[in-house]
Amino acid sequence: MTETEVKRRVRVLVAKPGLDGHDQGAKVIAMGLKDAGFEVIYTGLRQTPEKIVNAAMDEDVDVIGLSILSGAHLSITRRIMELLKEKGLESKMVIVGGIIPEEDIPKLKEMGVAEVFVSGTFISEVADFIQKNIK
Repeated sequence: MTETEVKRRVRVLVAKPGLDGHDQGAKVIAMGLKDAGFEVIYTGLRQTPEKIVNAAMDEDVDVIGLSILSGAHLSITRRIMELLKEKGLESKMVIVGGIIPEEDIPKLKEMGVAEVFVSGTFISEVADFIQKNIK
């Protein structure tokens, strides 16, 4: 196999924005995506939108996965989408997971979120979505 035939693994940043201190689900998703063949970078707890976008840029990721349980999903996601646009990174796939009320899912998608995965979603569903929709 030549160098040009080697396909780069999809790089996924898993981030826990805001003051939410519960990261077990984010860690499970990160490990599950890694096991599914993705290259995964986990940012840790209590990340600001600015830190998340800077990490996405520095790590040259393809996907930004936000794990939000705090109820601040609309304001946090809005700010992240604004920052991505400011930095010319609006082509990055953004997915959101966690405790998201059904009525907020269309609002997140209007902001540019590719998909929303509510609590209880199988990791295989997340992995399949990324594989089928990554550019």
